Order: sequence, then structure tokens, then C-alpha cells
Amino acid sequence: MTKTLIVFYSRSGNTKEVAELIQAMVGGDLIRIETRERRPTNYREEVAKNQLEQETHFLPEIATKIDNFDEYQNVFIGTPTWNMALPQAMVSFLKEYDFSGKVILPFNTNGGYGVGSTFNQIEANINDAKITPGFYTKGGEESKGILFTIKGSYRDSILVQLDKWVKQNYK
Repeated sequence: MTKTLIVFYSRSGNTKEVAELIQAMVGGDLIRIETRERRPTNYREEVAKNQLEQETHFLPEIATKIDNFDEYQNVFIGTPTWNMALPQAMVSFLKEYDFSGKVILPFNTNGGYGVGSTFNQIEANINDAKITPGFYTKGGEESKGILFTIKGSYRDSILVQLDKWVKQNYK
């Protein structure tokens, strides 16, 4: 039997919401990636910390452990765009597990500036897997104080787009 994992990293809840919508469509196990060290709650402090981590290629230790990772054939990977790239916590996650032979379905939420290099970074950090085209949508703009946005009619419109993407890429 094919097993599905939906793994995600989320600060303001938008990527989490998309992950939960995917889980409602396909089933599977939902796991949130958490770092061992607590992240700043202040937005500007988080931006500065993330930028330093990206510039120095620092990989924060991941607290989340997936003991049965080898059992999953399909892995949805959800991430926000931070500084036009993956949060370093997601890079840590990608380097920690062997994705060989799996189908990877990346999805992204962003502040309106697009996916940046997130999908390319996922591909660069995963070997010997089939990576489908990614899904992305606008989430919040935390720099403007707009946090959780995937709700109401906007959530409904995302659900339609997400359903189409899942049907095209998830087998």
C-alpha cells in the first residue's frame, strides 16, 4: 500500500493551512518540522536570524524525527519563502533524510514575491527522486503585519487550485 507524508514548516500558519487542505484531499500523515532551538517570535528578529543563517549556510538542528520515513512513497514538502529562499530549517530537513525512489510534491506559500529559489533548492538537496511541478500561493505579508490569510473565500479559491494540482501530480 502506498503511504503518503505531508511535511511542512510554517511560521504564521499559511503553509500549515495548505498542508491540512492537502491532507483532507489525499489522507496521509501530517508532520510539522520544528527546530530544536526556539525561533524568534518577533518578525524582525526572525528575519535577521534567517538572513544570517542563509548567508553562513548554518543548518539549525531539527527536533522533528520521522522514524518510519522509509515507509513513505509520496512526500508533500511544504515551505514558505524566506528571503527568496528556503528557511534553513527546511534545508536541514532535506539533508537529514534519504528521498531515493520517492515522489516529491513541493508546495509553497509566500508574501507575494513568488517562490524564489525554494523549488530549485528542494531539487538540489534531493537525489534519485521524482519531483513534480510545485504548487504555490500567496500567504501573508508579515512585514506589513498581515499574518494568516488563507481563510474564507480566499481559502476556497486556493482549494480549487490545489485540487487541480493534486489531481495532476498525485497518483
